[in-house]
Amino acid sequence: MKNKMKHSVLITMLLMIATLFVTAFTVPSVQASASDNSLQQIKQKGYIVMGTAPDYPPYEFIGKDNGGSKVYGADIELGKAIAKDLGVKLKVKSMGFDSLLVALQTKKVDMVIAGMNETPERAKSVDFSKTYYSSGLSLVLNSADDKKIKSYKDLQGKTIGAQIGSVQYDAVKKGIKNINLKGMENINDLILALKSEKIDAIPLDTAVAEAYAAHNPGLKIIDAKMPGQESQNKIAFFKGATSLENAANKTIDKVNKDDLYTKKFVPAAAKHITNNKSQSQFETMWQYKNFFISGIEYTMIISVVSVFFGIILGVIFALMRLSHNWLLHSIAVCYIEFIRGTPQLVQIMFIYFGLGTIVNVPALTSGIIAISINSGAYVAEIIRGGINSISDGQSEAALSLGLSKKQSMQYIVLPQAFKNIWPALGNELVTLIKDSSLASVIGVGELMYQMRAVQADTYLGVAPIAVIMVIYFVITFTISRIMKHLEGKISHGTND
Repeated sequence: MKNKMKHSVLITMLLMIATLFVTAFTVPSVQASASDNSLQQIKQKGYIVMGTAPDYPPYEFIGKDNGGSKVYGADIELGKAIAKDLGVKLKVKSMGFDSLLVALQTKKVDMVIAGMNETPERAKSVDFSKTYYSSGLSLVLNSADDKKIKSYKDLQGKTIGAQIGSVQYDAVKKGIKNINLKGMENINDLILALKSEKIDAIPLDTAVAEAYAAHNPGLKIIDAKMPGQESQNKIAFFKGATSLENAANKTIDKVNKDDLYTKKFVPAAAKHITNNKSQSQFETMWQYKNFFISGIEYTMIISVVSVFFGIILGVIFALMRLSHNWLLHSIAVCYIEFIRGTPQLVQIMFIYFGLGTIVNVPALTSGIIAISINSGAYVAEIIRGGINSISDGQSEAALSLGLSKKQSMQYIVLPQAFKNIWPALGNELVTLIKDSSLASVIGVGELMYQMRAVQADTYLGVAPIAVIMVIYFVITFTISRIMKHLEGKISHGTND
């Protein structure tokens, strides 16, 4: 019987893995082979979705807008120009730079404008427009090192930081030998690492380097002097979107003809870059209180909804795993072991990008689904442990009194099990609140996302981090106290 059960579990797990691979690899190929109606689809729905990573001033960054936040930048102005020429509205979707091409391939966005350069590797997955702006490569370093580092040749033996997935990362990796290269997703993190002397230099697009150096005293930029490393910014489109790409190229031709990017788009973006040099960090953080309040709202929405569905899933799969039905048991084991054996960040990205190829699920909903599913697996094991802690004599006594197995579980076992596992459930809720920060990778505006927004707009690295640390502590400490109070109430009620 045990061998049969193990065999069935193995078959079920293999089927689950096969389903994941079929979803991940067959759907994009179907999309690529479809006929090109990309421009027609944009005009039919009346808007075009632009994906970007808003930590790249003056190209794209997050600024204040009527108490809230909004993405500004020269690339945003270009996106508006393209949308205007197409006769549609522009919608901007923010996410991490290394997630942009995945979002494009899964059609979460219609185009990516993010100071992106074409590379042979990227060209295999997406199509690129004409160049709309060219810029050089500079190095950002601490002013104290300007005599030690004059060009890229002086970087040998040093620690260099670069944004993961950027052409600067590839340029340094291929062009400079004997260096310790550290990749980070966010440029603000790189600047923070540079100022704290964790790294010696950062290769950046010249315009971006100038923006960060201007707002960070103690930093300096120099010409990298690397041959053939001029940045050629282009727009990315999903494979086969020829009609949409051609329409965008017409706008780019007009922009290049009159040099609108440099003369109009960059100055328009510069008006929204915050100047907070005359203010204390406390005053600056207070001005962004609405950002943090919005982050708290999203964090609590994700946490409350996810813990609700997580407990429901936990109860269902705990009972399934304890079931004597081999099929139900096998499904529960596969679910629990697979979810617990894969990183939650990967699960969030798969729900949003992977399943998004079949059903277009919004970022917030995707985050809630992924976190609920993840929480359900852990809660299931907590509940199973609680049920197993109840002696068999309890169930036997209930059956002898005429209760059914279902009634025994509902009225006798589960209430006692929940009393035993209440502290563990409280810990799971606290963990879930902190894990909600992972949803920022797909652009959900929770606390971590808002912290990044404040960093990008103020050029302050540590202060926004300190603020959300305090906020997270206040939330989790308050919930811990509430759970402790309820635990005392439950224990007192049981003793009575």
